[in-house]
Amino acid sequence: MTYTNDHAGRTAYRTINIGGVDIFYREAGTAGKPTLLLLHGFPSSSHMFRQLFSQLSADFHLIAPDYPGFGYSASPDPATFEYSFDQLANLTEQFIDSLGLTNIVFYMQDYGGPIGFRIAAERPELVKGLIIQNANAYMQGLGPAVQQIGALARANDIAGLDAAVNHMMSYQGIKEQYVCGVNSADAISPDSYTLDHFLMEQPGRKEIQKILFNNYASNFPKYPQWQQYLRNNQPPTLITWGKNDVIFPSSGALAYRQDLPDAEIHLYNGGHFLLEEYGTAIAELIRAFIKKIHHA
Repeated sequence: MTYTNDHAGRTAYRTINIGGVDIFYREAGTAGKPTLLLLHGFPSSSHMFRQLFSQLSADFHLIAPDYPGFGYSASPDPATFEYSFDQLANLTEQFIDSLGLTNIVFYMQDYGGPIGFRIAAERPELVKGLIIQNANAYMQGLGPAVQQIGALARANDIAGLDAAVNHMMSYQGIKEQYVCGVNSADAISPDSYTLDHFLMEQPGRKEIQKILFNNYASNFPKYPQWQQYLRNNQPPTLITWGKNDVIFPSSGALAYRQDLPDAEIHLYNGGHFLLEEYGTAIAELIRAFIKKIHHA
């Protein structure tokens, strides 16, 4: 089933049932125009893409879902639903097929990377291009925040790991992910991290996020497969990156050059949630990139 907007400039807020799970998503633009699928990170939701929706909907067809346990999507009980990156990718792939999306430009940020790369590597025919923003596919570029959690896990420091994860899910920890490394702190709206925290406090959400934290290590063994996909397919790629990100610093962006020598890379004096500070500039890069690859 394919949904289209009656008014191209308007964002529609919809819910679709995928595999028994109600998935919330935002849609703007007109079907038939180039499709941009936006995959969000932790601890955010499709809300992080609101600026791109307002600036790009006249030219493109934009779709942004919330994963199960995130945003306004349902949060099935972990006793009956598997929270893993494999499963999130599987449901996102079903979402793509249910909406009849093809020739997709994937925008991947943070958790959107391991979800989007799983789909792209298995079904390269879906991919028209990639936009990668602070999302790793290489062991280079794992920042101090990731290394700290990894060290606690390797040391089997259960109490320390639990405390670190609890902090990342707290109001202060979520705020830090938005404001750490930014160029101008007064450019960061508190609406984003306040909404993220409110949604994190909903029943069952923290338990779900801890399960996904424990599953995150499943992504690292897949890096060679995703790198092979990039080498073999050479998808047109735009990389925009906050170089001061303590989760995925700029070395993670530059690592893509190993397999994508023609990738267009833009490093900004910003942090993990780059769109909060540079949304307008990145929208212009995206507009030029999509128009170029669709007219190539």
